[in-house]
Amino acid sequence: MGVTLRLDVNRWREHLRVVADATPGLVPVIKGNGYGYGHRRLARESERLGTDTVAVGLPSEVALVREDFLGSIVVLQAWRPGDPIADDLLADDRVITTISRIADLKTLAATGKSPRVLLEVLTSMKRHGMSPTELAAAVGELDGLRFEGWTIHLPMGDDSRYAEAVRLARSALDARPGTLWLSHLPTEDAIGLSRQLGGSDSPVPIRLRIGTRLWLGDEGSRKTVATVLDVHPVRRGERIGYRQRPAPIDGWIVVMSGGTSHGIGMEAPTAATSLRQRAISMAAGSLEAAGLALSPYTIGGRKRWFCEPPHMQASMVFLPRSQRPPEVGEEMPVELRLTTALVDAVDEV
Repeated sequence: MGVTLRLDVNRWREHLRVVADATPGLVPVIKGNGYGYGHRRLARESERLGTDTVAVGLPSEVALVREDFLGSIVVLQAWRPGDPIADDLLADDRVITTISRIADLKTLAATGKSPRVLLEVLTSMKRHGMSPTELAAAVGELDGLRFEGWTIHLPMGDDSRYAEAVRLARSALDARPGTLWLSHLPTEDAIGLSRQLGGSDSPVPIRLRIGTRLWLGDEGSRKTVATVLDVHPVRRGERIGYRQRPAPIDGWIVVMSGGTSHGIGMEAPTAATSLRQRAISMAAGSLEAAGLALSPYTIGGRKRWFCEPPHMQASMVFLPRSQRPPEVGEEMPVELRLTTALVDAVDEV
């Protein structure tokens, strides 16, 4: 009686296999909410694909995948001194630690431990990493540490990112040869980069980290549904909900499973860049300012309006009296952003 993700598991696995076969050095990314599927399921699928390495976002996520995946685990969050979970993982031969500052590299070397490490190169994202001018000095601090290569986390959707990858990779390889671990670079560009820097006879080793395109790339392999929990008739002007707003017209209050704890009504900042996208965002913002917000629930072939902001585990949506109300227990489509959603169950079909 909650929010369910229905997964055509055979079709999904076929998509995973197509991506894996087309991606040299694939490193599946398993982080956050497990892309809606959960960490353990994705760890098992990575093992099924035969990959030797996965990447998690945080040190705490290593424990969520290590029992179901037997290979190496990259921690994407850059290591900082004083994190007890990250510090405990330094002695784990299966874990690869990311280092993004020379000061942290020196601190790590002074511990006397010999962890496997990736050195992060600062990109135009300006998030984590060492600038090209720092890389030679960083290599000088690697004594006693097991160097696994250079990690380059590029911005998304930028036409200049290949040129940036070439420039940064050259600086890194000049400091020390090693594997290039890349994010957000198309497979064909990564292969071209490898050959351009190393030659067709001895291409530079690459590892490609992929998350969303791997796990969520085939939208037709899944659908999410929510359960009708209650239906109530309401008259125009009758007050409803926590905030006792008046009903706009005669209709039905349909109480649906799913709320803020599932990620419903929780939105990330817009990535709108075109004038059309910005206009849509402005229009939606104006409606919300007036107390109106379109819900992700589809009833009678259309998305319906929230009666009020979603509750923690249920949402109230409005259906005009002219529409036939659903029955309690019926399932209705609900559109979820799976990178931020938490479903109650994943059903394989």
